[in-house]
Amino acid sequence: MRTMVVMVALLASSAALAQSAGTPSSPPMVGDRPLVQIKPRGDKMATSEGAGKQAKSGKPSVASQLQACLEIEDGSKERLDCYDAIFPPKPKAPKKGAKPAAAKAVAECRFTKEQDERLACYNGFADAIPKLPKT
Repeated sequence: MRTMVVMVALLASSAALAQSAGTPSSPPMVGDRPLVQIKPRGDKMATSEGAGKQAKSGKPSVASQLQACLEIEDGSKERLDCYDAIFPPKPKAPKKGAKPAAAKAVAECRFTKEQDERLACYNGFADAIPKLPKT
C-alpha cells in the first residue's frame, strides 16, 4: 500500500513538472513545426465575406437589383439599361457559322450582341429568382 502511494505521488509530480517545463511564450510544437491555433472570429465573421461587404457598403445584392429591374415596363429600353447597369455589356464577335451558346449564368447575358436577345436572357434569369422578402 505504501509503495502504491509513493508511485501515485511520483506520477502526479512528474506530470505537473512536465506541464510547467515549457516556456509560455513559445507556441506548442508538433514535431518541428508550431501548432496552428485558430482564433475565434467573433463579429468579424459577419463582415468578412460577401453579404457582409454588401451590407457594409449599402449596395443591394445582385438578385435584389435584378428584381428591381423587373418593376420597369417589360421590353423597354429602360429595363435593358437597368440590367446593363448591373452587368455592363461586352458583346463577343460570333464565329462564322457558329450558333451562340445559351447563357448558363446571368452574368453571361452581357456577351449577347442583340439587345432583344440580351433583354430576353436577363428576363429569364430575373424571373427565376425567388421573391425576396421586403426588409
